[in-house]
Amino acid sequence: MRTPRNDQLTDTDRAKGRGQHVPERRCVVTGEVSPAEQLVRLALGPDGSIAPDVHGKAPGRGAWIGVNRADLEAAQAKGKLKGGLARALHEGSLAVPDDLGARIEAQLRRATLDRLGLESRAGTLITGNDKIEQAARRGQVRLLLHASDAGEDGRKKLAQAWRVGEDDEGSGREGAILPVDRQSLSMALGRENAVHLAIVDARAADRVLAHLSRWQFFTGWSRDAADRVSNTDSRTSGTGDTSAASAVSDAF
Repeated sequence: MRTPRNDQLTDTDRAKGRGQHVPERRCVVTGEVSPAEQLVRLALGPDGSIAPDVHGKAPGRGAWIGVNRADLEAAQAKGKLKGGLARALHEGSLAVPDDLGARIEAQLRRATLDRLGLESRAGTLITGNDKIEQAARRGQVRLLLHASDAGEDGRKKLAQAWRVGEDDEGSGREGAILPVDRQSLSMALGRENAVHLAIVDARAADRVLAHLSRWQFFTGWSRDAADRVSNTDSRTSGTGDTSAASAVSDAF
């Protein structure tokens, strides 16, 4: 039985590597169809309220969006979002929270940090400059990540080791700058002073990037903006968490 375009994902949808079917959903704002894993599901509650469901697991009816936060809030202000939801869900009485964009961003942030925590406990994530550099030079690093307040020198040194290990010198390959500082990363991982992270398993890297790329897209964070935050943090002490402005650079 085929899953309706605006329903939740089934277990079959989520099963990686089983068959060639890639589930697609239609964005209620733009009308464009994209792979469901790139979109964010909005769930309809029993009381008619709309809530973000970034894991696509909430029961009942749902609809999907494939726009960034700025475009979502613009569509919401014009009534376009509510109209699209009403048509997709066949529900005329909807309650869309004013802070929907902030709620989605918070869920995407939590989902990414939780994923990193799971990979840490599974042993597919390592921290510590020396450990990462050694693994990188051996060609074991699949994804390199940095806290938003990581120093530029440290980022460049590890990126260079990664390129050497991948026999990819001169490519300009760099790690991804995460949209959270070292304090938030350390808390998420249960480790002290987590500044640089490396994923040493290919499937784990795919799992992390799946979450991180949605977060990056929704917040509209560019590589230049990430660099500006990192440079500012390196010059200023006592800065807080930068989660309100998500950041990620090209990982490959």
